[in-house]
Amino acid sequence: MARYVTTDLHGCLHSFRVLLENKLRLTPRDELYVLGDYVNKGPDSRGVLDYLMQLPARGYRVQCLRGNHDQELLDAARGRQAELWASAADRQLTLQSFGVAQATDIPAPYLAWLDALPYQLDIPGFTLVHAGFDFRLPPEQMREDPHTMMNIKQFTFDASRLQGRRLLHGHVPTPTAEVEKQVQEKAGSIGLDTGCVYRHNPELRHLAALELDSFRLVLQPNIEPPYPIAVR
Repeated sequence: MARYVTTDLHGCLHSFRVLLENKLRLTPRDELYVLGDYVNKGPDSRGVLDYLMQLPARGYRVQCLRGNHDQELLDAARGRQAELWASAADRQLTLQSFGVAQATDIPAPYLAWLDALPYQLDIPGFTLVHAGFDFRLPPEQMREDPHTMMNIKQFTFDASRLQGRRLLHGHVPTPTAEVEKQVQEKAGSIGLDTGCVYRHNPELRHLAALELDSFRLVLQPNIEPPYPIAVR
């Protein structure tokens, strides 16, 4: 059995499938943890959700967390965020993938799946979250703050708050060389978002998966059909 963590798929279905099926060769005995941001920016948000939703039915052990883009799409689909949930280009790609004209028309099963996603998870040796925690908050509040867990971009890691567990997160696109360095050093906090969706950025444009027991980092380049996105 192997345990893998990856994050920030952003509609990059082809890259994700090749990572799981060809690079990791995921089996039903393995555990896969995905740290959020399945939708927006990339070409096939719906395809990513379909694939993730089908994996458990095929016998795979998958646990998905909630990211800020998942929350923004959920809010927009339920009329809570109007047109603020993404840039115009991002909205068009996302809606096109669902075959709808507006977020409120996204089919209910996708919204129910997103709405059931947890914000964080503890597993042996690790705490998983999309963005991170505000370690300045009192301990009883730090892990009860969904907005921070999905959106924080900078924090000072305090290992004492996690009872010795390492923190794994995504959210902030980080050059692959920097992620490789964090993994090699076995840092207490490791960001695994290597910016797969930013296909024009050579220092990014990869999906990263970390095998937790061997600390092996696997990188899958973006292989999506061309889609409009600016250089980050």
